[in-house]
Amino acid sequence: MPGKRVQFDDETWAALDLLRRDTMKDFQELADEAFADLLKKHQRPASLKEALVRSARAAPANDPGPPPKRPRSPPKKRRRR
Repeated sequence: MPGKRVQFDDETWAALDLLRRDTMKDFQELADEAFADLLKKHQRPASLKEALVRSARAAPANDPGPPPKRPRSPPKKRRRR
């Protein structure tokens, strides 16, 4: 797994550290959750499986097409008074 360094200002780091302690999660779990939410917000797949499902749905052959038409019953006759 590739590692990257990120820098936060002191105020943001303090807020993240407090959140980490309150939720009993480590920083990696918070980062995973945050980046998953970011990818979802921009409609990007977060995993290979999700990417494959999305690409399969994009193929026209996989479209369900329009729903079948139901036969209509003849209109009811109105009584004349």
